[in-house]
Amino acid sequence: MSLAHLQPPAPGAETGAGADVIFTFSYMTWATVTRRGFYGAEDRLLQTLLSHPRVDRMMICSHLRSAPLKLARDLVGGRVPAPPDHAHLVEPVRLRRIDPRGERAVRRTYEAYDRALRRHARRLGLVDPVVVTAHPLIAGYAPLEWARAVTYYAIDDWTEHPGYARWTEDYRRAHARVAASGRRVVTISDVVLDRIAPTGPSVVMPNGLDPAEWTRPATPAWTAELGHPLLVYVGTLDSRLDVGSLERLADALPHAQIVLAGPVVDGSHLEPLRWRANVEVRPPMGRDDVVGLLRAADVGLVPHAVSRLTMGMSPLKLYEYLAAGLPVVATDLPPMRDVDPSVELVAGGSPLAPAVKRALARGRTSEPERLAFVERNAWRTRHERLVELALAE
Repeated sequence: MSLAHLQPPAPGAETGAGADVIFTFSYMTWATVTRRGFYGAEDRLLQTLLSHPRVDRMMICSHLRSAPLKLARDLVGGRVPAPPDHAHLVEPVRLRRIDPRGERAVRRTYEAYDRALRRHARRLGLVDPVVVTAHPLIAGYAPLEWARAVTYYAIDDWTEHPGYARWTEDYRRAHARVAASGRRVVTISDVVLDRIAPTGPSVVMPNGLDPAEWTRPATPAWTAELGHPLLVYVGTLDSRLDVGSLERLADALPHAQIVLAGPVVDGSHLEPLRWRANVEVRPPMGRDDVVGLLRAADVGLVPHAVSRLTMGMSPLKLYEYLAAGLPVVATDLPPMRDVDPSVELVAGGSPLAPAVKRALARGRTSEPERLAFVERNAWRTRHERLVELALAE
């Protein structure tokens, strides 16, 4: 992806016209987000901050990595585009590869990280910087007393994430410390906000869309090979999927093709589906191919199992299905409700086939309705609430 459009803000370009902002990723790095095309929630926020008229200078902080691993990956990965001139990249390193566990060890790690950020901020001459962090342990354990304000952007409920289960108790303590500190909090859903229970200012900011992706033609030739009706799920393939419901759907609609596209995190969980002739698992796709698949599909599926993890999510796929004009069939979970009338909700564990048949009969939304949904749910509009909160005096 080109970074040419990420320029300093045009209005008030002189130094001091806006705030100095320090942004820290969760478990991402600048190299990771540039290579994957800035499609994740924190990536999109960084894009907005880099070109926002209220932001003057920026310091972008990658996740802590082990020095040997960083060197190896940098050699293999090749050259990564640099941030715009008004932004400075900080890539802290350590000897160990992953975060420690336990309150004392975590506190030591992120107090050291805090000191490193402060040194870099002083060297760059940042004035009363505002910190926006997507990392729960930085939000909870880094003192950041030298910053004017700290905002925690909770892109997930980390305490419920199966991939990070070894740190569950550390995340819970971090959330409690965030709440007690009065730090500003932005979450992806009301459920996550209630779980953190912040005492300071807070807003809920669901996932959103990049209008540029959904307003240009996107019908790759390979999509013509797909069968119809085409039912799609795009996203991480792991325990959040209700595999039993998908099995029953495949059996009830043998003439339909079901495509599951995304990284396979738990292959054993998907094993029952591999025997279904009308179910296809595809590897992760580039953004153009994701958009092309959804524009070619007939129904978008969100067959999530009911759990504390899925109850707190704001599934990006839901917004992307609707941006493509698809009718959607989803498990009835709080984040799925009241998003759009074309979302058909199904109680957890109930058959999906009747709802899918109704969705097929209803068909796609009209083009004006589709474009209006994209505009209403644009990332840039979403981010204004976070910017207002983070930069408030």
